[in-house]
Amino acid sequence: MHMNIAEPRTRQTKYCVQIEEIIKRLGHASNAQILIELNKIYPGVSTTTVHRATARLAARGELGVGPVDLGGAMRYDANVTPHDHFLCVRCGLLRDADIARHVAPLLEDTIEGCRVSGRITISGTCKACNTKGRFYA
Repeated sequence: MHMNIAEPRTRQTKYCVQIEEIIKRLGHASNAQILIELNKIYPGVSTTTVHRATARLAARGELGVGPVDLGGAMRYDANVTPHDHFLCVRCGLLRDADIARHVAPLLEDTIEGCRVSGRITISGTCKACNTKGRFYA
């Protein structure tokens, strides 16, 4: 006798669905930013609900974890494939980048015995901040 056992279902609440949509729209977002956007759809949703949902989505690999924002808050990333980032130290802009393949060999050649194994975040000032004369000192 063959029993058809169903795969365990992954919990996907209405909040998780909306959080994924918010992250896709914003690209990168902290829980505070997600809460602001989610409250537009579900007024009164709690900070705890957002924290639990983002932690669950990240643990399942449905959200990536990006570099922290300028205030030190964790940011989630719509792009779940391994990639690098550029972070503007003036305005906090965070953009995906593909630089490890160029930078890792330079680091490994410069620092004896060094092996780069993770992704890289480069910080500087973005075009908008440079244009406005808000150079990083």
